[in-house]
Amino acid sequence: MTHTMTPERLAPPGRGRRERRTAELEARTRAAGRRLAEISRTPAARVLRDTDSPGPGLTRAEAAARLERDGANVVAHEHTPRWYVQLLKAYGNPFIAVLLFLAAVMYWQDPADPGVLILSTMVLLSGLLRFWQEYRSARSAAALEALVTTTTRVRRYPAGDSAPSALEVPMEQVVVGDLIELAAGDLVPADLRLLSAKSLMVSQSALSGESLPVHKADTRTRDLGQQETDDPVEADNLCLMGTSVTSGTATGVVVATGSGTYFGSMAGSLTGARPQTNFDTGVRRVSYLLIKFMLVMVPVVFAVNGLTKGDWGQAFLFGIAVAVGLTPEMLPMVVSANLARGAVALSRRKVVVKRLNAIQNFGAMDVLCTDKTGTLTEDRIVLDRCLDAHDRDDDEVLQYAYLNGHFQTGLRNLMDQAVLDRVNEAEEIVVDARFTLVDEIPFDFARRRMSVVLSRRTYDDGADSAAEHTLITKGAVEEVLALCSHVLDRGRRIELTGELRRRVDRIAQDHNRRGLRVLAVATRSLPATRDGYTVADEDQLTLAGFLAFLDPPKADAARALSALADKGITVKVVTGDNELVAARVCADVGIDVGEVVTGAVIDGLDDGRLTELAARTTVFAKVNPAQKARIVRALQRDDHTVGFLGDGINDAAALRDADVGISVDTAVDIAKESADIILLEKDLTVLEQGVVQGRQTFGNTIKYIKMTASSNFGNVFSVLVASAFIPFQPMLPLHLLVQNLSYDISQLATPWDRMDPEYLRKPRNWDARGIGRFMVFIGPISSIFDITTFLLMWHVFSANTVGSQSLFQSGWFIEGLLSQTLIVHMIRTRRIPFIQSRASVPVMVMTAAVMAFGVALPFTPLGASIGLQPLPMSYFPWLIGTLLAYCVLTQLVKTWFIRRFDSWL
Repeated sequence: MTHTMTPERLAPPGRGRRERRTAELEARTRAAGRRLAEISRTPAARVLRDTDSPGPGLTRAEAAARLERDGANVVAHEHTPRWYVQLLKAYGNPFIAVLLFLAAVMYWQDPADPGVLILSTMVLLSGLLRFWQEYRSARSAAALEALVTTTTRVRRYPAGDSAPSALEVPMEQVVVGDLIELAAGDLVPADLRLLSAKSLMVSQSALSGESLPVHKADTRTRDLGQQETDDPVEADNLCLMGTSVTSGTATGVVVATGSGTYFGSMAGSLTGARPQTNFDTGVRRVSYLLIKFMLVMVPVVFAVNGLTKGDWGQAFLFGIAVAVGLTPEMLPMVVSANLARGAVALSRRKVVVKRLNAIQNFGAMDVLCTDKTGTLTEDRIVLDRCLDAHDRDDDEVLQYAYLNGHFQTGLRNLMDQAVLDRVNEAEEIVVDARFTLVDEIPFDFARRRMSVVLSRRTYDDGADSAAEHTLITKGAVEEVLALCSHVLDRGRRIELTGELRRRVDRIAQDHNRRGLRVLAVATRSLPATRDGYTVADEDQLTLAGFLAFLDPPKADAARALSALADKGITVKVVTGDNELVAARVCADVGIDVGEVVTGAVIDGLDDGRLTELAARTTVFAKVNPAQKARIVRALQRDDHTVGFLGDGINDAAALRDADVGISVDTAVDIAKESADIILLEKDLTVLEQGVVQGRQTFGNTIKYIKMTASSNFGNVFSVLVASAFIPFQPMLPLHLLVQNLSYDISQLATPWDRMDPEYLRKPRNWDARGIGRFMVFIGPISSIFDITTFLLMWHVFSANTVGSQSLFQSGWFIEGLLSQTLIVHMIRTRRIPFIQSRASVPVMVMTAAVMAFGVALPFTPLGASIGLQPLPMSYFPWLIGTLLAYCVLTQLVKTWFIRRFDSWL
C-alpha cells in the first residue's frame, strides 16, 4: 500500500507551463481521491493490516522508523524568500536594466560624470523602497500564519513494556498507522480511516465549501443509509487533513501523511513561479514601448548631431544624454513609492499587502470571484422559521424544539444551539421551573434523530406530581415523518392520511430547494408509569412542524455588492456548497442568480465553451479546486482582470491563478500563502476600499508615465529639430541631466496626489497602445513652444553664434523645465486645471519649488559652473506668454483628444 505521494517535478518554463502545472494538480488530486475512496470501501480490519497498524498503537521505535521513511507530516508550501533573494527580485525590472546600462556607458566615458551618481541613486532607492515594503508585508503575513493547535492525541506505547496510552504528539510527527483520538475543537492532523465514532460532526468547509458540519461514522453499511462514493470528502468514514471536529469523539487510523494526503495533493503544485498577472503583463508592455521609442530616437539624434557638428565623440555623449532624458528613470521609484503608499493606506483599513503589484491589480479588477460563506453570509447557523405542517409560522413548534434542545444531555450541534439562541434567559428559567427530564434517547446516525421525555410539574398539596410524560423528537424529516401517525393543526390532533403525508413532505422539500436545512419536530403523550424509555417508544408520533435553518446573509452584503457594481466590478459566486443553498443566499443579497452551473457541468466543457459559459454565469456551485481555477482562467481568457476571495484549502489553486488573490487572517495556511492580499476582516466593504486605493495608485502611476513620456518625447523631438538647424548644441548633456533630474524630483510628490472621482468609478488597466498614442499627440505640443523659444533666442536676443550659445542654452533650459513642470497640472486631470481640479498640496509645493529653482539657477554660481548664464529681464514676459499659450493649446488638444479617443489617463 502506498503511504505517501512524492510530488512530481514541475513542468519546465515555456509555452503552456501554466496549463501543465494545472494538469499536474488535477492529476495528483484525482489520484489521491481514488486511493482514499478505495480505503473508504475497505473493511477497517483490512486497513489496519495494510497500514501495519497493531490494534493498541505503535511503539516509539516503529513511529521513528516510519517518520524516517515517509518524512515529516507537512505539505509542500511556499516559504518566504530570504531577505537577499527578495532584495535581488526588487531590482528585476526592464527599466532598471536600461538605467544601469546607461550609467555604465556614462562611467566608461567619464567616471566623474555626475549623471552616473544620479542614475545609480535612482536605481538604488527604487529597489530598496520596493524591497522594504514587501519584506515588512511578508513578516506581517507570516505572523498571521498560526495553526489552532500544534499537537494531536496519538495512542502509542510510551516506552518499554508499558501499556499503550494517549500521548500529545506534534502534528508533523504523526505517521501512517498511528491511531488518532479526536475530540471537539481538534484539527484532523492527517487523512484518517475512522475505527469508532460517537456523535462526530466535522467541518469540511476548508475542503468542500459546505457551510454546515457533516456527520461522520465508523462503518459503511446500508443499514446506516450510507452509499459508497468516489469523492473522499463525501465519504462518511474518512476524516481528511485540514478539516476540524466541531462535536463528538472518534478514533481513526492514519492512512496518509504530508504530501500523500488529499490536502497535500492540492498543495504540491502550488509552489514555484507564479503565473503572470495583469500588472506584470502591463508593466512589461509599457516598458518595452518606451524602450522602443528610445532605441529609435537616440540613434537618429546621434546621427544628426554627428553629421551636422562633425564631432562624433560629443555626438555620442549627447546621444547618451538624450537616452537618459527620454527614459523615465524615476518610473521604478515612482511605481514603488505609489505601491508602497497604497500598501500603507490599506494597512490602516486592516489589509496586509503581501505583494505590492497586487495593489494595481486590485484597481484593475473587473470580476471578483468569491465564496459565499463568511463573505455574503455571517458564517453561522440561525433558526430562520418555525412552521406547522401546513407551512404556517407556529411558535408552538419553537417551544417543543427548545424543550428538546434544552434538556438533552449529549453534545449539542450548531442547529441545537440556534434553537436555544432564539429563547431568552427569562423563558429558560420558566422552563426549568415547569419541566423535569425523565429520560433521553440519544442521537445516532442510524436513526438521525434524538428524543427527550419530560414531565410537566404540577403542584398538588405541596407535592410534585405529573399525570403524563411528553416525548419530544427532533431529527431528519424523512425519519421523523415515517414514525408519525397524526399531525397538529392549530392545536387539533388529526390523522396523517396518505395525501396529507405527501403534502407535508412536499412542504419540507420546497424549503430544502430554497436552500434551507429542515428538521422535523414531533411529540407523543405517554402515561407517567415508568422512568425508562427506548427507541421503540418513538412511534405513533404527532408531527408538530418543521424548523428551517440557514446561514443568514450579512446585513451589509447587499450594499457592499451594490458599491462594487457601481465601481464596475461584477461579482461571481464560486462555492463548493450545493446549488440550492448558493442560489438562496445570492438571491437574498440581491444577486441576479440566473442559471446555477455545477462542477459536473464544468467537467464536460472544453476551455472555449467554458469561457463562453463563465461570461454569462453568476453562480457556480459544487465546484472542486481544479474547477475553481479553471473558472478563473476562463474569465482571464475573456480579457478580464480577475480577483478571487477564498479562505479554504480548495481555494488555493484559484487564489494563485487569479490576478489578485485575496484571503483572510483566519484562512488555512495554504490559502494565505497563495494569496497576494490578506484581509483582517472578511468583508466586501473592505474590498471596495481596496479597489479605490488600487485605482488611486494606478492613476498616479499612469500620470507619471504619460507626463514624463510625452514630455521627454517632445524634448527629444525639439533636440532633433535644433540639432539639424543650429550650429551648436542647443543644450549641453549636463543641462539635459540637470533639467531631467529637477523635473523628476517634482514628480516625487505624485503618489500623494488625488484622483478625480470619475476616474475611480471604472476599472483601470495598462494600455501600451494608448500611452504611445498619448506621446505622439501630446508630446509635440511642447516642441512647438520649444521651437518658438529657439526663434526668440536666435532673433530677439541674438543668441545665434557659438560664442553666445550659453545664452541660448539658458533660455531654452528655463522654458523647457518650466513647461515640463507645468504640464504636470495639465495632464493630471481631464478637467480644467486649477479651476475644476486642483492638485494636492505636496504636488503644488513640489512643482512650484522646482519652477523657482529653474528660474533662479542661471543666476547662481552653480548655474555658471555648468555653463548657464543670467538672462535679461526682458526675457521673462516672453516666457510668461509662451507658458500661457502652451497651457491654452494643451487644454484645447486635451479636449479634442478626450472626444476623439474617449480616454485621457
